[in-house]
Amino acid sequence: MKFIIFRLNDIKKLFFVFVLLALLCINLDGGRVAGVFLGQTIRKVPIYCVETQEPKVAISFDAAWGADKTEKILSICQEYDVKATFFLVGFWVDENPELVKKIDECGFEIGTHSNTHPDMTKLTAENQKLELQTSIDKIKSITNKEVNLFRAPYGAYNNSLIEQAEQLNLKTVQWDVDSLDWKGLSGEEITMRILNNVKDGSIILCHNNSDHILDALPMVLDRLKKKGFTITNIGNLIYQDNYTINSQGIQSKNS
Repeated sequence: MKFIIFRLNDIKKLFFVFVLLALLCINLDGGRVAGVFLGQTIRKVPIYCVETQEPKVAISFDAAWGADKTEKILSICQEYDVKATFFLVGFWVDENPELVKKIDECGFEIGTHSNTHPDMTKLTAENQKLELQTSIDKIKSITNKEVNLFRAPYGAYNNSLIEQAEQLNLKTVQWDVDSLDWKGLSGEEITMRILNNVKDGSIILCHNNSDHILDALPMVLDRLKKKGFTITNIGNLIYQDNYTINSQGIQSKNS
């Protein structure tokens, strides 16, 4: 009978290799989404921000409840020559078709924020896909353009949701700078939250009908530009192909 004898150092080395493999970010589906291998589980991750050497950031507005301030947001962005991304919920589209048309005609990007704004991690895969497809169809019926971006309600996601989005050619996008404008912060407080956290490649989260967004937005855009940032929409910030997303949701271009 033969025995294989492992020295303690060999065992330590093997253990170290297994730990590294467990923490390794695995590039899936041509770089569309990252996974972290932990035991038997691969956790998929959306895009939170972009690794770039350019002083470029994206600003986005989630629209679910209320529309009164939307046209003024468009006007302010146009005044500062800024393009933004609007993530629209399906019932908001139903209630505001003319605004959806205006957002598109003014050159702003539109993504889906689901159809009814549920916690989509609590839905079956079939219902997740239905939420996405229904909202996409509503937006396309007005803009006649493809929808390429998705932001999950409440920022809640799981593997199934990201997979359903991928099947519909949607990139799932989160944010790394939360304005917290929905909490009733003043315009100055919103502005300082953004300026204190923004960096090259950041994605900024705002809401179209928060209490003081109209006070904050001119200050945000003005001060970001004075700091040397180019402000664009998400589609112009993220990489469309040949990329990797690590476990923190940082999207980087493959060399």
